[in-house]
Amino acid sequence: MTKTTFPASRGVALSRLAQFVPRAGRQYTSGRSTDSGPDHPGAVSRLSPYVRHRLITEREIVAGVLAQHSLASAEKFVQEVLWRTYWKGWLEMRPALWSRFVQERDRQRDVCRETSAIAAAEHGLTGIEGFDDWARELVETGYLHNHARMWFASIWIFTLHLPWALGADFFLRHLIDADVASNTLSWRWVAGLQTVGKTYLATADNIARCTNGRFAPTGLAREAIALTEAPLEAAGALPETTPHDARQPAMLLVTHEDMHPESVFPGEALIDTAIIAADAGLLWGDASRRFAQAAAGDTASRAGAHFGCTAEVSERLDAGALIAAAQGTGLLQIVTPYAPVGPVADALARLAPLLAGEGIALAQVRRPWDGRFWPHAKKGFFVFRERIPALLREEGLQ
Repeated sequence: MTKTTFPASRGVALSRLAQFVPRAGRQYTSGRSTDSGPDHPGAVSRLSPYVRHRLITEREIVAGVLAQHSLASAEKFVQEVLWRTYWKGWLEMRPALWSRFVQERDRQRDVCRETSAIAAAEHGLTGIEGFDDWARELVETGYLHNHARMWFASIWIFTLHLPWALGADFFLRHLIDADVASNTLSWRWVAGLQTVGKTYLATADNIARCTNGRFAPTGLAREAIALTEAPLEAAGALPETTPHDARQPAMLLVTHEDMHPESVFPGEALIDTAIIAADAGLLWGDASRRFAQAAAGDTASRAGAHFGCTAEVSERLDAGALIAAAQGTGLLQIVTPYAPVGPVADALARLAPLLAGEGIALAQVRRPWDGRFWPHAKKGFFVFRERIPALLREEGLQ
């Protein structure tokens, strides 16, 4: 198997976007469901690791596509990009669901600690054609085609009857583009938890057709009975962001959640110094850690040039180090791109009072794109989808 590679730089992301844009219309629409294997990229963009860490942004991708295609012709691809935005907004307004997932995962780990079926599934030893191949492909390459992810999750849950939270965790531990919202909520959708009662059933015919006959598994579940859970909390308001004083100098903190600070803060921002925190402890697997740590060096170079400041890579998101760095330069505020629900947001929430105790304010700045789209993610995607054309016009992209 050829190892899928994702060099961790913004330059590579922009180059791949430019190569993909001509294919974002009819070619993508007709071929997006086909998974021809890791050696054949097919019709999809393979931009997910870059947009997950925002080396390239959703807005840039959509703007690039709509510069060459009408929204009607590129609708399927634009919607695919906006699924990521939707998932993040949905979870931002229901943050307790992330805690629920972590608790369920940890509980299932204890229950299934010695279960050979979990090990067989993760090592591709179930005997199910396709499923075993995708398990090995994921571990070896850090990537799976979107349809392979859905087939895999469906077989894991409904054919193998394994806990969905452990399957979602398996993906988080191996995907380069491992993302809290997209991964957790997609697994919930397959299981019938996200859209209550609506499940996704993988079938041999669909798999054979969409893999060009590479796989035709037998013995798959013939029905997908939705899982159940305690009722979810109603959607709340988006969390408030902490304002910062743009007239005062600041330290820039960049995490792996958003590695393009140049498009968050203007070039004339008073950034005195920048710290790019590539904290491996806030990522799940080696593939995503290696990508984020490599991207940190690229981000430091860009940030230093853009803001005309010193920019250093730190291996930890550590309160003591941040306090020392700020005090060493006489700075009283740290600014950072907003971190959505997940380990980084949790870490920043723990850091903020420690910094405040030293008289240092921590301000998270939310992108206008997120502020515009996220509030419309209160219900299902199809309600959100109806708003897309109008919201794109508000963004100046239509």
